[in-house]
Amino acid sequence: MSASSSQSRAQVLVVDDEPDLRDLYELTLSREGYHVDAAANLAEARHWLEEKRYDAVITDMRLPDGRGMELLTDMQARQRAERCIVMTAYGSAENAVEALKAGAFDYLTKPVDLKQFRTVVASAIQDTGQIYKSGRGTPGPARAASPADAQGGTPASLQRLVGDSEPMRQVKQRIVKVARSMAPVLVRGESGTGKELVARAIHGCSHRAQAPFVAVNCGAIPENLLEAEFFGAKKGSYTGATQDRDGYFQAARKGTLFLDEIGDLPLAMQSKLLRAIQERSVRPLGSTQEDAVDVRIVSATHRDLTADVAAGRFRQDLFFRLNVIEIAVPPLRERRGDLPALCEALLGKIAQESDMPVPALSSTLLAQLAAHPLSGNVRELENLLHRAVALSDGSELQVDLVPGQAAVGAPAAPGDLQSYLDQQEREVLVKTLTETGFNRTAAAARLGLNLRQIRYRIARLNITTPFGDDTHDDAA
Repeated sequence: MSASSSQSRAQVLVVDDEPDLRDLYELTLSREGYHVDAAANLAEARHWLEEKRYDAVITDMRLPDGRGMELLTDMQARQRAERCIVMTAYGSAENAVEALKAGAFDYLTKPVDLKQFRTVVASAIQDTGQIYKSGRGTPGPARAASPADAQGGTPASLQRLVGDSEPMRQVKQRIVKVARSMAPVLVRGESGTGKELVARAIHGCSHRAQAPFVAVNCGAIPENLLEAEFFGAKKGSYTGATQDRDGYFQAARKGTLFLDEIGDLPLAMQSKLLRAIQERSVRPLGSTQEDAVDVRIVSATHRDLTADVAAGRFRQDLFFRLNVIEIAVPPLRERRGDLPALCEALLGKIAQESDMPVPALSSTLLAQLAAHPLSGNVRELENLLHRAVALSDGSELQVDLVPGQAAVGAPAAPGDLQSYLDQQEREVLVKTLTETGFNRTAAAARLGLNLRQIRYRIARLNITTPFGDDTHDDAA
C-alpha cells in the first residue's frame, strides 16, 4: 500500500496492557480498513500522540502506569480533536459515568462485544471526520471543533431555540459541546420552557443528525403497553399483536431517543430501561433473542428527580445513568429580554399553521405580555398569541386576559381551571384515537375537527401515538 493510500485511512490508537486483547482489537479494526497503532501503557500512548494525530483513541481504564482517565484529561487539556473511547470492567458504572463527564466520546464494558466495538469506533471516527472535513485537522494537537462548525454554520435545530439572552447563549453553547459525545443528557426545566427543542438541537448538532430522532412522552403510554412500545413485540405476544413491530429503541437506531417526562415512568419499567441502556440491547416482547441497539439517550423532566430518588419514586442507578450531563432550560421570567424575538417567531409559526399573513407585533401587545407572569413559559406565551390572533378583528392584536386567570401550561394545582380543561380534552382525544386505531383523520371527523387542528392538539397536549408524527392518517 502506498504512503498516500495509508494516510487516507482512519487512524486509531489502542491502549491496553493485555497483549492478547491488543492483538484482538488491532485485528478487528484492521479488518474494518483502519490503520491501528497499539500501546501497552500511558507512556507509550503519550509517545504515539506526540508523533501523530488520530481519528479515535481507545483506552483501557486501568493501565500499569496509571489510569486511562489521565490520557483523556491530557487530551482535553491540549484540545486534541480525537474522540476517546474508554473501556471499563463489567459492572463499573461509576467509571463509565466518570469518563463521560470528563469528555469521553463513549465507553465500552469488558469483556467487549466486538460488534458493539466496531459500531462505537465507527461512530467516533465519523464524528472526528466531520471536524477535519473543513481542513482544520492537522497532525498533533488540534482544536476541537463543534459539529456545527464542521457543517459550515449553525444547524437549523439550534436556530429554532429563539433568544440571545445570556441564559440562552449558555444553553446553546452547552448543546454544541455535549453534542460531540454519546454521553446521556438530562434536560431539566419547568413545563413549557422548550425541553424538546433542546433535545432536537443536541441531535441536530451531533454526528447523528441524519439518523432518526424519536420523541417519547413517558407519561402518555399506558403502563401495560410500556414494554412493547419501548422494546418492540413479536407477532402473537399479546392480544392484538398481529405482526412483528419495532419499539422506540429500534426506531431510533443510530439516532437519538428522547425520553420526555422520564420521571413519570413506573419503577418496574425504570429497571428495564436501565438494563437496556447498560447492555445496549433490548428484547422484544415475546422474543427469546436480544436486538443490539445503537442510540443516544436524551431525557427530560420538569420534576425534581433528586427528591424522587430520595422518596423511592425513581431509581438512583437510573438517575446516575441518565444525568451524566445536565442542561437546565431557563424559565421565561429569567430571560424576559427574549420576549420580542419569541413573539415574532411564534406569530410567524401561527400564521404558517393558519395559512394567513404574519400579524404585526405592536408595542401595546408586547407591553401587555411583558406585564403578564407567563408562569407557563413559552407554551403559555404561544397560547396567548394564538388566542389574540383568533379573536382579532383585523385591527391591532390584543391579549385576551381574564382577571385572575391561571397560567396556561403552568404546573397543575387545585383550582387550576386551564389544567383541568386540558386534562379533559386530552382524555377525550386519547379515547377517540384509541377507538379509531390512531387514525387521525377518522378521529378528527368524529370530533368535528380537521387534520391540522387535531395534529395541533395532539402536539400541544403531548399525546404520544404508536405510529409517529406523520403517518396513519388515511381516511376512515
